[in-house]
Amino acid sequence: MDSCVESIGLHAKPVAYIFSEDLVKISSRLPSNRNRSFLVYSLVQAYGLLKTCTGQAPQRFLVVRPRPAGKKELLAYHTHDYLEYAMNQSSDAQHLLGASEFGLEDDCPMFRGINDYITQVAGATLTGAAVIRNDVSDISICWDGGRHHAKKAQASGYCYVADCVLAILFLKRTVSSTHPLKKPRVMYLDLDLHFSDAVSQAFYRPGSTTAAQVLTLSIHHAAPGFFPVSPLASLPDVNDPTFDPFTLSVPLKAGASANTFLRIWPIIERVKDIFRPDFIIVQCGLDGLAGDPMATFNWSLGGEGSLGWCIHRIVHEWQGKKMLLGGGGYNTPNAARAWTYLTSVAGGIPLSLDADIPEYSAYLQFKPSFTLDVPAGNMQDQNTEEYFQTLEATYEGITAVLHSRMVSATL
Repeated sequence: MDSCVESIGLHAKPVAYIFSEDLVKISSRLPSNRNRSFLVYSLVQAYGLLKTCTGQAPQRFLVVRPRPAGKKELLAYHTHDYLEYAMNQSSDAQHLLGASEFGLEDDCPMFRGINDYITQVAGATLTGAAVIRNDVSDISICWDGGRHHAKKAQASGYCYVADCVLAILFLKRTVSSTHPLKKPRVMYLDLDLHFSDAVSQAFYRPGSTTAAQVLTLSIHHAAPGFFPVSPLASLPDVNDPTFDPFTLSVPLKAGASANTFLRIWPIIERVKDIFRPDFIIVQCGLDGLAGDPMATFNWSLGGEGSLGWCIHRIVHEWQGKKMLLGGGGYNTPNAARAWTYLTSVAGGIPLSLDADIPEYSAYLQFKPSFTLDVPAGNMQDQNTEEYFQTLEATYEGITAVLHSRMVSATL
């Protein structure tokens, strides 16, 4: 049998890869990640991942051209005032006075093309959501999405548009044509180094006593003063009157490695099994990988507990439809390596991490190793056995509450 058929199955739908030249060009202007989108897409292309298989084998990927989001789609979450300000690139002094109100300064400066950036990135993520909701594919990828710090009325943390929130709102709508009475459940899993503050806050229901359609779960670093500062970034307390079992966090200490993620992964699996999502959005931020300028985690791309291992389990073993989004990641060559590898994993044709970078126009960007792998460094993992036991004990209580809410919802 052809290897392509063996790897993704005889009847598997192709993975939808959201791409257009306009999207890559405008995403490459993002001040925090200049030219990252160009390098990611160029490496995916250099490995030939988006080519169709020959002969009898099925197509592995379907390249889907996104359309820009319209004003009405953006207003599904953002305020009118924020959009009007952010998308009006006036240099008028009176206009500039409002920059701080809308977060458009410091880490989120105005930049040329911000109007197109907001509509293109939101439209790309919404396109990825539409292809899985409309059964075009069971998996979609949009590496230019994943802007998890953008708030309803403010830019924040290098994020100008709340594409994650917009996608969740889109996916949670009842699909009247297929299951008119069923309300889809959406799980948002965030693997970025930083807490998904804006997404978690958008769906947080303090003190709620009923089941929710949306569950957010963020695995991140938390420490005093570490961005973003939010009470929701801490380990949840079931005895807190504001506790919401559908807004969850797994805070990790510095040096978190593949062994750390391997140890905590049963918690993630348990939450997923109880919630039973129809759709899973995974924010695949890369700033926790070794070699990132953030220098906080020591996560690797390959091996048990690695980022690649986690994504393989989610994509190929979890029930439900999945969308993979980008996020942080400030070592641009490593971001290209990682998202190229995750693309191959999602397509069922994982590249060898020992693979040489193909010789193409951007080849020299990948020195000194000129290979695909992002290995762990020598940072000490400060997540101790005692801390793991605390996480496990806490989540025993959390999952008990979550289970009771889900059971009540079905009665």
